[in-house]
Order: sequence, then structure tokens, then C-alpha cells
Amino acid sequence: MMIDVFNHFMPQAYLERLGGLIPGHPVLTAFPRIKSLWDVDARRALLDEFPGTQHVLSLANPPPELIGPPDKTPELVRLANDLLAETCRRHPDHFPTFIASLPMNNPDASVLEAERAIKKLGARGVQVFTHVAGEPLSAPKFRPVFAAMAVHDLPVWVHPMRTAQFSDYASEKESQNEIWFSFGWPYETTACMTRLIYSGIFDELPTLKIISHHMGGMIPYFAGKIKLGFKQIFFGAPDHNPEALQAGLRKPPLDYFKMLYADMALGEVGPTRCGHDFFGTAHSLFATDAPFDSEVGRGLIRNTIAAVNALEIPQSEKDAIFSGNAKKLLKL
Repeated sequence: MMIDVFNHFMPQAYLERLGGLIPGHPVLTAFPRIKSLWDVDARRALLDEFPGTQHVLSLANPPPELIGPPDKTPELVRLANDLLAETCRRHPDHFPTFIASLPMNNPDASVLEAERAIKKLGARGVQVFTHVAGEPLSAPKFRPVFAAMAVHDLPVWVHPMRTAQFSDYASEKESQNEIWFSFGWPYETTACMTRLIYSGIFDELPTLKIISHHMGGMIPYFAGKIKLGFKQIFFGAPDHNPEALQAGLRKPPLDYFKMLYADMALGEVGPTRCGHDFFGTAHSLFATDAPFDSEVGRGLIRNTIAAVNALEIPQSEKDAIFSGNAKKLLKL
């Protein structure tokens, strides 16, 4: 069995609703071209090409907080979660559960919606984005959401959010050559995880479980930079990190990064091996990011399966990555 913990789906009724809320948005032109993104039967047919594969559904971009104001997003998110829950109820063999979306521009409503989605709809966690309309997730106003998820003892999935409006250089207005996507998203994930860690979130909520998308972004590759801070070079010592001490961290920064969980939505052997070396089997989860490829999901699924199988680890550890860790973490 293979349980894909981070792929994306946008129920057709929700996509149609977006048409009335954000007319002209690029997703309204792009997303209909990928039928398996919004058509349940097309997604089921895709999964049937890979026997034993299941999808834990999560809503695709854009984040709810970029669609409407704080008094409107709670209703929109309820619609999305209701539709995802209904899809799972109708097709449990393909979709064992879903990840709830939250109206993060309304933190109080987000706490309430997390509870409703988990207790009434059967969600096994929540999805947030790396920032909330430009505000960092580490801001105190969002802490109750993370505290609630620690109580629920279910994961928080964090998806990167960056558009072409994030320019590559201060002299320009837009990012070029899709840098905002290829390299901006891994940076977003890395920056978000770093800000959360330095805010003391794991000292405050030691049982909190966060799943960082795309194998943690840049974290595994730059572990050495995390271990040796810039100020530490000039004003510290091997066991003395001034930035971490100033933030009040109780452990070396690298220890906190290793508390994160990471999904393997990379589709390449080398990066997957690097990520696994950093996070270890127990904190690595099978995920594909399907259906966002030029083969409507087939390439990502096929390549990620191959990447996991290429790891030089016992079959029992591969089984844990493919499904065992997800069953444990999501309480399936």
C-alpha cells in the first residue's frame, strides 16, 4: 500500500464558486486543463493505474485568505471541507481521508473550523500556507491554531506560497524565468520553518507535528548552514550560537529542524536521498504533489515511487515511508 499524504484536489463545485469570486484569476484558466484535479472519476482512474495507491486529499492553491476578507473566508472554507469530506465518504478505497483548509485571515474561525473538520468531518489534519497574505505564521495571532492542533494531536501541513509578484531583484517588479516557483517555493518553506522554530514554537508545543512540503525545501541541503550561524562565526563558538540564544531556544537549532516531518514530493532520486538522510525514515512521508505535472499526475507518482524504492534502506523502512508513517501520524 502507498498513502500519498500531499497531493491536491479541487472539487468541481468549489472551482465553480471561485469563478464568481476571483474572475480572471489564472487558476480558472489553468486548472480546468487538468481533469484529474477536479473530476473525481478522473482522479480515481489515475490512482487505478498505480494499484494500492491512495490519496489523502488537500485543497489546491490559491489560499483561502487570498480569495476573500476575514468575514467571508470561513464560509468558503466550510464549503471546501464539506466537499472534500463527501468525496472521501463516497470513495474511501481511493481517498481514506482529507486535510482541512482553514481561513487563516481569521484565526479564531480557523480554530473552530479545525475542530469541526476533525471531529465532524473526519479530517486528519489541516493545511496552511507559508504566510497569511504576507504575515508570517510565527506571528502570535496564529499561535492558537498551532496550539489547537497540538491538542488534536494531528499534523499541520505547510504548503509554500509565492507568486511572480515576488521579484528576484529589488529593481524589478516581477520574478523572471519562473524563479518564484522553482526556487522561491523551497525558500518560502525554509523561511517559514525557520521563523516558526526561532519563535520557540517547539519549546512551547513540544508535541506539535508539522509536515514541511517538498522534503523541507532547502533545509536538508543547507543543514551545515543551519548548524553554523552567521553570528556564530564571529561572536560564538562550536556550542554557542548567539542568534539561537537571543531567541531563547533551549536546544541547538538543528535539533528543532529534525523535529519536522517532511514529504517526499520531489520526484528525483538525489534530492530524495538527501532529504531522507536528514529527516530519517521515521519523519519521511510518501507524497507526490499530483496531479501537477505534464502527465496529469502520472509522472510525479511514477517518479516518486521510483525515488523511494531507490533508497538503500531495508524494505521495512520503505514500507514505513510508503504507508506506515502516515497510518501512525494520521491515526488511520
